[in-house]
Amino acid sequence: MLTDVLRIMKKHQIEGADFLETQETRLARYAEQLERFISPEGTFPVVGRSIVYRFGAFHALAQASLLHLLPKGITPAQVRCALTAVIQRQLKSPSNFDAKGWIRVGFTGSQMKISESYINNGSAYLCSVGLLALGLPPTDPFWSDPYTEWTNLKAWNGIDVPADHALE
Repeated sequence: MLTDVLRIMKKHQIEGADFLETQETRLARYAEQLERFISPEGTFPVVGRSIVYRFGAFHALAQASLLHLLPKGITPAQVRCALTAVIQRQLKSPSNFDAKGWIRVGFTGSQMKISESYINNGSAYLCSVGLLALGLPPTDPFWSDPYTEWTNLKAWNGIDVPADHALE
């Protein structure tokens, strides 16, 4: 979300907007890390406070896709395929939604104990930020390119993947 704020600041020539270039570099790097977290099965580590946002935990990856800021070596199609695997996996549980169709608090299903005290049913809708790429047109490579394996799936299938490096 900082990226969005800085883009508006730059648009209106507000002091401090020069940090946008650094932020976009950091967003791309974080997106790269998030993409690597997605297992071949569409799972990811159950750590952190934002896990009850389900696939919203991949906000930065979805936003980097939307803004065309994915790092070199990660294609939009592989992000689409990885995020699709996560979304399908997380929404598989029949207990994700109550009788009225509202999403319940949890990682997958109804898991109140995994949440923080400030989390409520409305908070669970932060999963929607994992869907930011829906803002891309159907002609965008995110949607139009064919199925592509993501980093973890490639690695587990014996395909050579690049080493993971920190920003310099």
